[in-house]
Amino acid sequence: MSDFTPTEMMTIAAARALTNDDVCFVGIGAPSAACNVARLTHAPDITLIYESGTVGTKPDVLPLSIGDGELCDTALFTVSVPEMFRYWLQGGRITTGFLGGAQIDRFANLNTTVVGPYDHPKVRLPGGGGAPEIASNCGQIFITMALSKRGFVEKLPFITSMGHGEGGNHRERLGMKTKGPTRVITDLCILEPDPVTKELTVVSIHEGVAREQIIENCGWAIKFADEVIETPPPTETELSVLRDINARTKKAHEAA
Repeated sequence: MSDFTPTEMMTIAAARALTNDDVCFVGIGAPSAACNVARLTHAPDITLIYESGTVGTKPDVLPLSIGDGELCDTALFTVSVPEMFRYWLQGGRITTGFLGGAQIDRFANLNTTVVGPYDHPKVRLPGGGGAPEIASNCGQIFITMALSKRGFVEKLPFITSMGHGEGGNHRERLGMKTKGPTRVITDLCILEPDPVTKELTVVSIHEGVAREQIIENCGWAIKFADEVIETPPPTETELSVLRDINARTKKAHEAA
């Protein structure tokens, strides 16, 4: 096996999903790392937008939050949050949203609100923020999460961000005109919704990963496509770019 970690494979596989022409609404954390690797490699003209209103931002280090000054300092311009949501997002001007979550179900619905009963949760999570609007209004959604039974669950205790709802044409029946989640990138494999049922299906397995690992780490009986490919391993350039930005980020945040 090549010298890279599962997290590095996940981030780079997620970065590859983006194109030079994308206008991308970026989530903090793993989505931000993936989007900036794409910008620094194969998609230099991608437009990255963060929830705080920064448009065309090109951070040198990864932000700790949407309020990180690095985003505004390196943005092409900054607009108010109401303008960001009403004009840019709800106006259909963003092609791709990149999200993460605490939990996901087989139809790519996300939970970032509570684990356990809402009134008496085991864990109260940060909440939706702008994610529900991003999931509804971006042209398509990519999701990046590590594959585990804690995260990939049979039934969500709370749906924060709509994926494909109950499956099938549920989004269409609700009047939603966007595609919703089209790809879920994990540290073990890549999943895409079945064209008809919209249930997440494994389409690509990362180098060195066995099907049994994927089955063992998923909270439902996960399905595999008829033809499953092996995810191409990271290139030296991709790894170098990812490690450089992570190193810069660590140094900057330690100094702060």
